[in-house]
Amino acid sequence: MLGSLTLQRAYYHCPACAHGCCPRDAALGLDGASLSPGVLRMTGSTAALVSFAESSQLLAELAGVRVPTKQVERCAEALGREIAAAERDGAFPSEGPSAPTMYLGLDGTGLPMRASETAGRAGKQPDGSAKTREAKLLVLWTAQSRHPKTGRPMRDPGSASYWAAIESAASRDTDPLPSPFARRVRREAERRGFPQAQRRVVLGDGAPWIWKIAGEDYPGAIQIVDLFHAKEHLHTVSKALFPGQPEHARLWADVRCDELDDGGLDEVLAILRSHANDCTEAAQCADYIEHNRARMQYADFRARGLCVSSGIVESGCKSVLGTRLKRSGMHWTKAGANKIAALRCCILSGLYEDFWAYRTARP
Repeated sequence: MLGSLTLQRAYYHCPACAHGCCPRDAALGLDGASLSPGVLRMTGSTAALVSFAESSQLLAELAGVRVPTKQVERCAEALGREIAAAERDGAFPSEGPSAPTMYLGLDGTGLPMRASETAGRAGKQPDGSAKTREAKLLVLWTAQSRHPKTGRPMRDPGSASYWAAIESAASRDTDPLPSPFARRVRREAERRGFPQAQRRVVLGDGAPWIWKIAGEDYPGAIQIVDLFHAKEHLHTVSKALFPGQPEHARLWADVRCDELDDGGLDEVLAILRSHANDCTEAAQCADYIEHNRARMQYADFRARGLCVSSGIVESGCKSVLGTRLKRSGMHWTKAGANKIAALRCCILSGLYEDFWAYRTARP
């Protein structure tokens, strides 16, 4: 980490297979790379935070180490690949339930992709094509802390762990295994002790894949539709009912949101159904609430001291994925995005030290 050095070591070549190796490289952690473990670790830390070019600049400015941009990319993706394999292999330390109540949040966000990665895929562009692919994020956390003024639960500092990837959450009843993302959720939940918690809560929006995972793996868990998403649907209806009248729309939505907060689902549904014949958005919102009625008992949930908002998951989509992978001009391959997502999740989950201990100790 103090600069470049010249390392002399023996090279052994096999005439039969035409391959060679330097045994000392493996002993020093240099096999397959020209960076020492210390510089490689710094490269991973910076590349998880900023672009590959900015990472190269930071290493030069702060450490006096010259690592070209392309080499930063190769090394960061190689680390991400190792971290993803370590996560699949259960290499990170297991924990028991860290609090009586544990939360599992699930969400997805689109990442900008190269054209070759979206060819033939349906999307939201005017012509029906796609420019993004959905990365799914899971967050596990506890919330024993309370807000000093409102008394509502707050995320405990340092309690959140993250994993994310562009992979399927869909599975058929005939599939022998759960979907790839469902297996990822199961691994992290078991590592954190979520199944053994006294009270388990799953938070998400109305996406069917979220509740399918929750229902199949954690049938006794409390399911809650994120309050922000529910209110967002009501604001969408208000804008459709009062086009060009933002003040009327806001007042209508505020009243409906207050009713939702107070547990008045019947009142909200009655108003929505009164507009259903003339407003498609109202009809869709009514169906959404009716379908998720048991997951939207917000007054009851709050009386039981539970989080009703998945703000940590929303912010996770932005801070874990968006901040690094959705910057201007970025276009990813699926493999590249997944590697950097794994690297970033490992660091933000406080597992980077564990990864390096595992990497050093493995045969």
